[in-house]
Amino acid sequence: MTSKTEYEYLIIGAGPAGLQLGYFLQKANRNYLILEAGDSAATFFQQYPRRRRLISINKVHTGYNDPEINLRWDWNSLLSDDDQLLFKHYSQKYFPATDDLVKYLNDFAEHHQLNIQYNARAKRVAKADRFTVTDEQDRTYSSQRLIVATGVSKPYLPEIPGIELAENYIDISIDPQDYVNQRVLILGKGNSAFETADILIETASVIHVASPHPITLAWKTHFVGHLRALNNNFLDTYQLKCQNAILDATIQRVQRRPDGKYIVSVSYTHANGEQEDLIYDRVLACTGFRFDSSIFDESCRPKTVIYDRFPQQTSEWESVNVKDLYFAGTLMQMRDFKKTSSGFIHGFRYNLLALHRIFESKYHGKAWKQKAIQATPESIVEAVIKRINQSSALWQQFGFLCDVIAASSGTINEVGYYEEVPIDYLQDGKLGQFDHYYTITLEFGQIKGDPFNIVRNPNPRQADQSTFLHPVVRHYRGSTLIRELHLLEDLDAEWFKQEAHIEPLLEFFRQTTSIEPVHALPFVSA
Repeated sequence: MTSKTEYEYLIIGAGPAGLQLGYFLQKANRNYLILEAGDSAATFFQQYPRRRRLISINKVHTGYNDPEINLRWDWNSLLSDDDQLLFKHYSQKYFPATDDLVKYLNDFAEHHQLNIQYNARAKRVAKADRFTVTDEQDRTYSSQRLIVATGVSKPYLPEIPGIELAENYIDISIDPQDYVNQRVLILGKGNSAFETADILIETASVIHVASPHPITLAWKTHFVGHLRALNNNFLDTYQLKCQNAILDATIQRVQRRPDGKYIVSVSYTHANGEQEDLIYDRVLACTGFRFDSSIFDESCRPKTVIYDRFPQQTSEWESVNVKDLYFAGTLMQMRDFKKTSSGFIHGFRYNLLALHRIFESKYHGKAWKQKAIQATPESIVEAVIKRINQSSALWQQFGFLCDVIAASSGTINEVGYYEEVPIDYLQDGKLGQFDHYYTITLEFGQIKGDPFNIVRNPNPRQADQSTFLHPVVRHYRGSTLIRELHLLEDLDAEWFKQEAHIEPLLEFFRQTTSIEPVHALPFVSA
């Protein structure tokens, strides 16, 4: 029997992204439904990561009492008005068990009584005037807007002849005894590859970890998806001659011999193209995941980018070719790929708040919330200092989300302070058109060489040389950058010092504002 129900918003996936967006839609009394393939929330995390330990930190004791500041080191909580629904009440571990996250997310859904249809795996999405989603029970749902929050759910495999012979991360054995005295090749150099290698160290005779490019370490790039310290024990075993190796090499082909062993032909990246055939007992593909677009028919199949791993999106996280099709959660990282934290809960929870605000302005006529402050350098500096020392959104989404100071409508004595705006959304003119405005961000400086051997410049007037996270204020006229100010980095990441932080800010705003109010053109929404 077929049924059809209509909604304003339909979300596919009851993982952390679907739950977070559902929470915001419910608070706004919007008509929405979340479709979940499994019989409970967070199905993906019931299986991954295979080692059942998160790489997202859970720092419970920070020395601060401010819940907003504490979210800077809480990478697993969703945003809500209930302080009891913080992940710290579920685990005290710095790197917690994945099962604790699953319990937390299901409690979040139940506590807020989110509108979720379980056991409703979407099998087909079509679009005419509205989206139509059909699940595997042949139930049909109709919506004006569709938000895909399924994550990267399909294994990504590079185009290598014979790659189908490799075992995949999604179903390989993680019992070390299954690899006793075996030669193992692991394809990939991300956390899943090194997590797997670490499991096998005690039993495998030889482990090689290979990809065409060198390892990228999170402590150098500040991207938490790059190789993390808790997964890098394997590096010691390579550099200390313990029969393991890291190969920068292109895999040309994988072949199986009659005896069941594998011949893997490699071309070394840093050895003038030297080629070699290597023999292994097992080949494991730990090459990551990608977006699965198979449920979309030709009427609404989104374009993909980055080796077809992500849907291509506008600055509103909308499909570039399918109107009213949006993406939530880890899929949002297409906009800041491997630069900040949009692929993780502690990043995309803020993106989803921004997306909800975009929905409210774009479809419901509610302008982005702003706070009016006096148009004086002193009042502006007071507001900026408070935000850079408190905001968790600017901290987590460094260089991607910004606060904006621009005109406050209806008065010439005030300016408006907008919080946590995506920079590319602002620069596309979606927030509004301003004569001139200011952005406030937290950003890292450029690291050259060893990140643990950096010469620090303590001069506040040369704060643009700071390499650790620090505030940056920029003044724009339209799309033209007029001037920018970096505030000196601080060991405790507290920017309260009179000479280093307060005085440079006051001088900057006195010189760039006069202070004359900035007059905004009427609000423009795409």
